[in-house]
This record gives sequence, structure tokens and C-alpha cells, in this order.
Amino acid sequence: VTQHVMLSSRFPRCLLKTHALSLRNQRPKTTTNVTTLSNHYHRSATAAFSASSNGNNQDGYKNNNTNNIDPSTPSPSPVKQRKDIFPGIQRIILIRHGESLGNIDERAYVTTADWRIPLTERGREQARSAGRKVASQLCYGSLKEVLGSPSEEHDVVHNDDGNAGQDGSGSGPENRTRKGKIFFYFSPYLRTRQTLREILREIDPECIVGIREDPRIAEQQFGNFQSHHAIQDNKATRSDFGRFFYRFPDGGESGFDVYNRVSGFIGTLRRDSDDLLDSGPSTSSISSSSSSSTLEDDDGMTICIITHGLSLRLFLMRWFQYSVHEFERSYNPKNGRVVVLKPSHDGGFELSEVDRIAMGFPLYRKQERFRLMDDYSLLDKTRW
Repeated sequence: VTQHVMLSSRFPRCLLKTHALSLRNQRPKTTTNVTTLSNHYHRSATAAFSASSNGNNQDGYKNNNTNNIDPSTPSPSPVKQRKDIFPGIQRIILIRHGESLGNIDERAYVTTADWRIPLTERGREQARSAGRKVASQLCYGSLKEVLGSPSEEHDVVHNDDGNAGQDGSGSGPENRTRKGKIFFYFSPYLRTRQTLREILREIDPECIVGIREDPRIAEQQFGNFQSHHAIQDNKATRSDFGRFFYRFPDGGESGFDVYNRVSGFIGTLRRDSDDLLDSGPSTSSISSSSSSSTLEDDDGMTICIITHGLSLRLFLMRWFQYSVHEFERSYNPKNGRVVVLKPSHDGGFELSEVDRIAMGFPLYRKQERFRLMDDYSLLDKTRW
């Protein structure tokens, strides 16, 4: 009101009306989501009840008014809720590409760009073998097992094609194996694309929700066309300097650079998974437009990532928070190796013991980040 009185002597009426409208438009919008508000008060009431039942008020102080509390009634114990990191994701599969021409002859990089190096015939066989392993991960149980029906071995026979059926027929819905859904991410390098091509030969197309290329999971950059002798010298220097921080000259990357872009990829992976499970493959931005598969509530979703040896290790380093020293002591998985991360009891994912030992990573509770809490002298350690 004071503003309008002061302005009335200086501005025409039409401008005052415009000014009043602008002030009204500047008022903050106070729309309230009823569901959110209801959930907020529900949580507040629950917290208040828990605090009062334990003899504490909401500020954390002891509640002296305990006359109405029956001492024989046990106070409710706090329940540790499981919080899934990737809700709805049954597993994450990491695959190193099959054997490439550069793996058997590094002089191939002299005349061929790194990202155009193809697989060998042995590499294609390794990729197909990886595809069969992935396909076996997608199949789980039968409807008999899901429904709790008793299994009768004498009623189940195997057909020539390897499918189990009732009295020789595999067409009964109670005997069919259920299959989960899968979404593929792959590096844009030719050897990873060819690896994915061979893997897809072993996967039921109805299981595939989508396929996406992502440059952030590509190989470490060593420079452009590479001199064989120069690269050998640089790799020897890297071993002395440290694999994580050594940067290849002439436009190359360090392990630290790859770690940073893989970290960004993991963030995208989380958002994509949420979008996929919320909207389904028909409307999700990450699903393939040509895919006719549907995502049902009881389907298990698998994320499969086809990448490179160093990128795979740095993905695990970021995921499990391995230290630089722990990364330096690890090894690349073999070509075509399938590394599976399965859900753990606390809602996260865990690396199998076989894969952990093969790559030289420590036990979970033996990681440096935990040992530092008990031994600060590790911060002064220079040799590992």
C-alpha cells in the first residue's frame, strides 16, 4: 500500500496498474503436493512416536514424564531398512571385449587407429562364449518353482533341443523358463561393437530392452597413430610412475582421466535405470524404438556393459571405492571375461570372490578406506 501511495504522485494510472500486476506475479507460488505433505506428516508422527516411546522427546532429550509408560512393554527396536542403490536392477554385467588384433600384435596400432582395431577369430569365439554366459544369467526358474508347485522328476523329460517339457512337450506354461530383461551399453570402438554383435547372437531378442553406445566407457587414449617403440617406452615409464596418474604424451590420457569419465557414466546409469523402471520401455528415452519387449513387474532387469580392460577396472574402482594403491595392484581381466555384480544383503552390489581374486582386488572389509580408521600410519606409507 505504501508503495502505491508513493508511486501515485509520479506515475500515470495505467502504469500503476501494470506495476501492481508485476508485483502480484512476483509473489512466490505456494502450491502444495498433498501426497508429499501427507508423507511428511506421517514420517514426523512416526518419528515423534518412536522418540516418545523410547523416553526421548523430539529434541533428543530424556522425557521425564514416564508415568504412562508400561515398563513391561519393550520399546520398539530400530529396524535397519534396506536401501537399494539401483532399485529393480537384478545384476550388472561387465565384459571385456574379445581378443583383438592389437592384443596379439601391437604394431597394428602403427597403421590402424586404435578405435578401428577389429577382433580376431578367436576374439569372436570368446564373445560368443560370453553371450552364452549372459543368456544363462537371464534365465531363472520355472513357473512351477515360482508358484511353489511340487516338481516330479519322472514327469519331466528333455527334448532334442534341450528344452524341458511335460511328457515330452515344452509348450506348457508351467514348465517354461522365465527370462529377465537386459539393457546393453557399449564402447564405440570396433572391437567392442563386434563383441556385442557376437553376444547378441546368443540372446533372445525379446529380452533386449535397449542398446546404447557411450564414449565414456571407451579405451584409455594413447595418442593418435602410435609409434611402436615410443609406446613401449611410454608403457615402461608408466609402470615406474604409476598407472593411475601417468598421462600418455601427444594427446593421451591418464588412468585418472578415464576414472573421471567412468564416474560420469555411472551417474547416467543410475538416472537411466530410474527412467526405464518408472516409464517402461515403450516411453523411456533409453529404450530402443524397435524393441517390442515389455517390462513387467516380476522381470529381472540386467545391465550389461561391454568395455575395455582398464575401463572395466576403473569402473570397479569407482563403484567399490578402491584406493589408488589398490588399483595399482590390480590386473585387467582376460579378453571376453564376464564379470557379474550381484545384489548384496545391504541393497548394494558385490563382486564375486572368483572375479575379485582374478583381478587382484582386496576383500571388502580389508579395503584401505576401512583400515585407515584403525591405522592412520597408512597415510605415510609410500611403498605397497
